[in-house]
Amino acid sequence: MKRNLILIYFIFFSGALIAQVKISSWNLQNLGKTKTEAEIKFIANTLTDFDIIALQEVVAGYGGPQAVARLADELNRSGSKWDYVISDPTKSSSPQASKRYAYIWKTSKVTLVNRPWLEKKYEDLIDREPFLASFKYQDQEFTLVNFHAIPKKKTTRNRDQIF
Repeated sequence: MKRNLILIYFIFFSGALIAQVKISSWNLQNLGKTKTEAEIKFIANTLTDFDIIALQEVVAGYGGPQAVARLADELNRSGSKWDYVISDPTKSSSPQASKRYAYIWKTSKVTLVNRPWLEKKYEDLIDREPFLASFKYQDQEFTLVNFHAIPKKKTTRNRDQIF
């Protein structure tokens, strides 16, 4: 029994030591000017313990980038310094399907490497091509892929063309 507890303790805490960067991905459904201050505060409070946040469904118009800036400002009030980057609108089959992505990160934890990009090789094959960003944590560089697919029932494109 004691041996099992020691083993469980070791597994739990060694796993906790490996996870050095906490990442969240959240589809905020039409993140734009319609989000109230109370909603922005709720979102910030929910995300404050993460180091990198990947957001999907940022409104393509002017209100989307403003909402991301409001969220980053609210996160900055939590005691950590945050920065953010927002994609251009995605190339989509209709203006309503076009969205933006965003990354928000704690500057004390990770640094952004180079400029994030929409992956152009997919823009003619899928709606909402993915948004990639590379970050550095200590000596390790890694790339995140932020992707928000259109539900199958809403698209007429053949997914086999992609693969």
